[in-house]
Amino acid sequence: MQGDLLVTGIGELTTPLGSAAPRGKEAMGRVSSVKDAAVLVLKGKIEYAGPASGLAAPPLQAAVAAAGPGLARLDSGGRAVVPGFVDSHTHFVFAGYRDDEFMWKAAGLPYMEIHKRGGGIARSVAATRAASKEELVALGAARLRTMLALGVTTVEGKSGYGLDLATELRQLEAMRDLEAARRPGAQGTEIVPTFLGPHSVPPEYAGRPGDYVDFVVAEVLPAVAERGLARFADIFCEKGVFGIEDSRRYLEAARGLGFGLKLHADEIERIGGAGLAAELGARSADHLLKASAEDLGRMAAAGVVAGCLPLTAFTLREPYADARGMIDAGLAVAIASDLNPGSCYSQSIPLAFALAVLYLRLSMEEALTALTLGGAASLGLEASKGSLEPGKDGDLLVLEAPSYRFLAYHAGMNLVRNVVKAGELVVGPAS
Repeated sequence: MQGDLLVTGIGELTTPLGSAAPRGKEAMGRVSSVKDAAVLVLKGKIEYAGPASGLAAPPLQAAVAAAGPGLARLDSGGRAVVPGFVDSHTHFVFAGYRDDEFMWKAAGLPYMEIHKRGGGIARSVAATRAASKEELVALGAARLRTMLALGVTTVEGKSGYGLDLATELRQLEAMRDLEAARRPGAQGTEIVPTFLGPHSVPPEYAGRPGDYVDFVVAEVLPAVAERGLARFADIFCEKGVFGIEDSRRYLEAARGLGFGLKLHADEIERIGGAGLAAELGARSADHLLKASAEDLGRMAAAGVVAGCLPLTAFTLREPYADARGMIDAGLAVAIASDLNPGSCYSQSIPLAFALAVLYLRLSMEEALTALTLGGAASLGLEASKGSLEPGKDGDLLVLEAPSYRFLAYHAGMNLVRNVVKAGELVVGPAS
């Protein structure tokens, strides 16, 4: 049920290249930019992406003819085309809001102090535990619609607002139902689910993080694995939450059950989470505001993707992650929104792109790569997503702009005119 589509009239087609994590400065900044271009998608996969003149080649003419009247057509009218964005770190399935805490933060109260006062994640846990699966599905669906309009064709969603067996499963089941609702046809943002049971220490385990990890390892992880509800397991590796040894024990158990590994690492204090990610061969470690240069070097050597979340640092008024230094040290970098109800109630990819260029000191090409191929690599999807190349998924955006550079230049504005997911036009006019 995936689509056949021919996109013509592309003023500028810009994409990173490759099916591997874009490690380091040269790879992160390498993009192909073609004027007067076209893209042909057949059965949801890219058949051709390049100069429009290439469509005259006999094999492509034959492919277009074979598609017949079922081949949809989209004239981009001279506009720019880029790959669909991959938002590789979000917490989009939750209930309840914490707008009062936003004002506390604005007044200068530190995040961990809010956490100690019973605010923070604990409040979202209480609201999410009280919500039905149907309520969580409805809330998640609304957020997904906003993401899609912003050009997010693939998103990672984390649990972690249950901190018990029933609610963690309910969050992940809500994501499963939302993903199932995209079919038939690939319409909508594709969801990659992550289990984040150790997101915080729940009230019933106050002061006993090790005991809570024991519970998660013994009861929750196996239940998630048995039901096939998540591809990755994540943990908030942070002082005052889960230390290195508890994090290592949990992640090793998750790996033994077949989960890919992710970490929230060294966000608030430097405790070595980035080094642990390297030691265990995690797919990604995210935040990294306080990570040491030594541990970042170990991540680069181990092929761990560095997830940078500029909207969170912006909202918390924290220094930004040293994404420039990470790329120069040989790391693949992903930029993601970190949408959540507390530290970053925003899914603004346009603002994230501008911050990546202006404050994380990335080039426009590196920022584009970080939001496409870098994000895909963070989710283990770099072979099928993140660039516009033959054989990859037909996920692309038509921008209301003549060039991808406007993503930073027209700062903070949504420039997405059309969204194509697996060859199907899902946002915007057909002409």
